[in-house]
Amino acid sequence: MADPAFRSVRGRVLTFLAPPQGAGDEASYRYFVDGLVVVRDGRIAAVGEAAPLLATLPPGTPVDHYPDALILPGFIDPHIHFPQTQVIASYGTQLLEWLEKYTFVEEQRFADPAHAAEQAVFFFDELARNGTTTALAFCSVHPVSVDAYFAEAERRGMGMLGGKVMMDRNAPPALTDTAQRGYDETKALIVRWHGRGRQRVAITPRFAITSTAGQLAAAGALRREHPDLLVQTHLSENCAEIETVRRLFPEADGYLDVYDRFGLTGERSLFGHCIHLTEAERRRMAETGSVAVFCPTSNLFIGSGLFDMRKAVSETPAMRVAVATDVGGGTSFSMLRTLAEGYKVQQLLGYNWSALEAFYLATAGNAAALGLAGEIGTLEPGAFADLVVLDARATPVMANRMARIDGDLEAELFVLMTLGDDRAVRATYAAGRLVHARS
Repeated sequence: MADPAFRSVRGRVLTFLAPPQGAGDEASYRYFVDGLVVVRDGRIAAVGEAAPLLATLPPGTPVDHYPDALILPGFIDPHIHFPQTQVIASYGTQLLEWLEKYTFVEEQRFADPAHAAEQAVFFFDELARNGTTTALAFCSVHPVSVDAYFAEAERRGMGMLGGKVMMDRNAPPALTDTAQRGYDETKALIVRWHGRGRQRVAITPRFAITSTAGQLAAAGALRREHPDLLVQTHLSENCAEIETVRRLFPEADGYLDVYDRFGLTGERSLFGHCIHLTEAERRRMAETGSVAVFCPTSNLFIGSGLFDMRKAVSETPAMRVAVATDVGGGTSFSMLRTLAEGYKVQQLLGYNWSALEAFYLATAGNAAALGLAGEIGTLEPGAFADLVVLDARATPVMANRMARIDGDLEAELFVLMTLGDDRAVRATYAAGRLVHARS
């Protein structure tokens, strides 16, 4: 009889060991042409060549075999907006007008628990369909939106991070709290959800424009009281946004300094966008260990600007970077589509962003940005068995291109990141459980 605690996934297995130093860095990853990932109780028990590991499995252990596919750690999305699933593809505005015209209207609907629960089902269906097994999400100002988000993640066995947006000004009354209420409701969510299974709460002031100094101070107090929590917010996305922050906080020495003054920078702080940072701000990001989250499809769609990866990682070597979809400013739930647009952005800036660097960020790099290195983003023993199975021949164009690639792993990864989308995701596993299979 099969041991129900065990299952295994067989195919070509790829996992990263260190940040790649550009194309051709074979020391940065481990690759098995015929590999096996053995799962026990939701975590990886062993990984390696298939033949010897198959001989060690308990009798009857299920083996899901994908002989032509590539098995990687599940994708990780460190900046996405749960209430914006129906804002995606909204026409014709830049950031501040886009928020007022579309986003704030939509987010008010998440005061309704039934609507929040319905959208949570769609949201997690899309994540799984696109191979994303962990995300760090902004929910709405309403605690019920956070409850719906975590409840659906828990039901599926997926490990998620997220938080209630804190906004006490410059938003419709139905979307504003107060400094005290934002603090109290976040505290209650921490008690209810943080550390419950795989779920993690993040401190979430939307951005400096929608939070008073009092609310940012309250967020800083939460940070001091709960130093294990992540902080997520936005920084230097749009030039008009930066000017508005300068008017609202004239005493601060720039946008980043606003957050710095309230104790919101640091190794567990993720700042979406960071397009227009000054040299001094990049240095300060590096000094504090703060993470800049590159959101290419959103930056292009809303017309915010081009994030310069080379400046971030070369001119400021210690600056930490992640990559994310930023749905619904971003135009796809797919990390593959996100990497494709990221490559094009870097091309415009004169930098050849390699497939190794891109896939590292989408897996192990983003895990490190979330403080979860070794737990997710890797196919090493002890990690959660979050996997994505990728098919580089999923479409006629991809198959035609792959016919000219003879066993070149990096070329295959580049095909996946430039031509792939949800159709290239053959299967997704969360803690060893199949949560999506392409029909």
